[in-house]
Amino acid sequence: MKTLILSVCIALGTVCSMSALAETATGTYVKDSVITTKVKSKLAAKHLSTLTKIGVDTDVHGVVWLSGTAPTKDAKDLAEMITKNTEGVTAVHNDIVVE
Repeated sequence: MKTLILSVCIALGTVCSMSALAETATGTYVKDSVITTKVKSKLAAKHLSTLTKIGVDTDVHGVVWLSGTAPTKDAKDLAEMITKNTEGVTAVHNDIVVE
């Protein structure tokens, strides 16, 4: 019985992992956390407290959406430039609002 339960758990884990790489039935995509982490790390490396208010979301195609607020247009543009220069990013949608 324990072997059967363990086999089912392993099978479910494999199916869930594989589904994270594919399009869902509704047409939405799972986020790419690797690219998101890279972008957030680069933003944090600039040591600008203003860039910490920026949200980063990435789909499996490398398209990144920036959201949140920035105090100036320059800070908004800097966040977009940093994101565009991140490995794996294919496009950037900059929805950051200047306060």
